[in-house]
Amino acid sequence: MSDTAEQADQAHQAEAAEERGARLRERRVAAHRGARRVLVSPGFSATLRERLALLDGAAELYDLDEPSDLYGNGVVEALEEKVAALFGTEAAAFFPTGTMAQQVALRCWAGRTGNPVVALHGLSHPEMHERNAFSRVSGLRPVRVTSEPRLPTADEVRDFEEPFGALMLELPLREAGFVLPTWEELTEVVEAARERDAVVHFDGARLWESTVHFGRPLAEIAGLADSVYVSFYKSLKGYGGAALAGPRTLVEEARAWRHRYGGAVFQQFPTVLSALAGLERELPRLPEYVAHARVVAAALREGFAAAGLPWARVHPEEPHTHEFQVWLPYDADVVGEAAVRQGEETGTLLFSRGWSTPGPGLAITEVGVDIAGLDWTADEVKAAVADFAARLEA
Repeated sequence: MSDTAEQADQAHQAEAAEERGARLRERRVAAHRGARRVLVSPGFSATLRERLALLDGAAELYDLDEPSDLYGNGVVEALEEKVAALFGTEAAAFFPTGTMAQQVALRCWAGRTGNPVVALHGLSHPEMHERNAFSRVSGLRPVRVTSEPRLPTADEVRDFEEPFGALMLELPLREAGFVLPTWEELTEVVEAARERDAVVHFDGARLWESTVHFGRPLAEIAGLADSVYVSFYKSLKGYGGAALAGPRTLVEEARAWRHRYGGAVFQQFPTVLSALAGLERELPRLPEYVAHARVVAAALREGFAAAGLPWARVHPEEPHTHEFQVWLPYDADVVGEAAVRQGEETGTLLFSRGWSTPGPGLAITEVGVDIAGLDWTADEVKAAVADFAARLEA
């Protein structure tokens, strides 16, 4: 076969694989929506009508007879005040996206420290999912303290070979399995950064659910850092949006940069009301989700062992949050098909998220537990694993 023909064949195979993946995603979304039993509610794949239902009872969250917001006043300010109170900071600013919030925060800190270098983890969100935005847009220079599937250690921060103005810590670190350090490890890492005259910024997109693992309230956790970013649409299931919390002078400057970055949105009341709903309804439930995720994780491990799978891993073995990873020794398309067929044929969807391939013959997915999964007993999880494993072997 000529080089041209081989390239054409490879392109055709890649296109066919992409089409198969798209069809499987469509089936998975449909199976999730139609399933009677799931561990996590459909969330972002819900219909517009279902998503709008988040605002049912909004009058209990904010006076709907007040004037609507304009460029960040009114209900937006009310949300900002609530976030600042939750985290014990002087102020907070609402942003349309977390990507914008963190770029703004870190460029503000760079101006104060005189150093545009941001030390971070190689698996952190800006490195994995933001198209090099720190360097391309904000004049920052990210450097990787480590790429190991854990948070950086105090020694790694202390002994890093070049100066940096800010240390950014993603808590929890999603790509490594939603993992968190111990409280002692976290305080030591922060102290190591302080020894180097660096500020500490928490990428806390999912910080809300870290209180169980740390055994500390949000304000005490946030109190370790100089600034904190949080998301309203991940754990809290809002329509979108983020907040940056920290010293008043930093937040005031961040608001100026928010305008420059195009984040001064005319009206944001639907998103802000959904964030208030998340704080009121989902935030108090997160500890229960975390506790039950640990029950589910243990049942998954026992179910895989009973099914005789040659190798399976739940990571972390005891989840640090209400989300964790499952690793299986199969190609991703094989386990993805088995998972979707289980949902389609039984109405029970054990694995509702996509599978990826970190290496040959390995598949990984994320498992989350929310209100939809609280009524699953350990025995029911094991039964679902047995049914899934049978389809997998078949």
